[in-house]
Amino acid sequence: MKKVLVIEDNENNLKLITYALQRNGYQVVAAETGEKGVELAQKEKPFFIIVDIDLPGIDGYEVTKRIKNSKMINHIPIIAITSYAMVGDREKAVASGCNGYFEKPIDPLTIVDKIHEIIR
Repeated sequence: MKKVLVIEDNENNLKLITYALQRNGYQVVAAETGEKGVELAQKEKPFFIIVDIDLPGIDGYEVTKRIKNSKMINHIPIIAITSYAMVGDREKAVASGCNGYFEKPIDPLTIVDKIHEIIR
């Protein structure tokens, strides 16, 4: 079973994405802060990472930059899922190193297929 790291501080959003991932055969490891997310990424070396942008502590952009600057884990795909929907936010996420970007709310029935399209 492939492991996925979800970095999300909102309990309801975490439950929703966890449900979608587990339904598709993934094991989910979760972090509620950016710092814990970076720590778990280094420890767990997940197949891919889902990161919220608006996190306590360091934000999702900084999480992504730190992971992409780490030689041991910089190959791991990172997908931003966020309620930020302003002009330029997608570009900012990609510029920080994210491989993809989705706006909340997500559809738990289709989100994993969309993630697979990005990480292939």
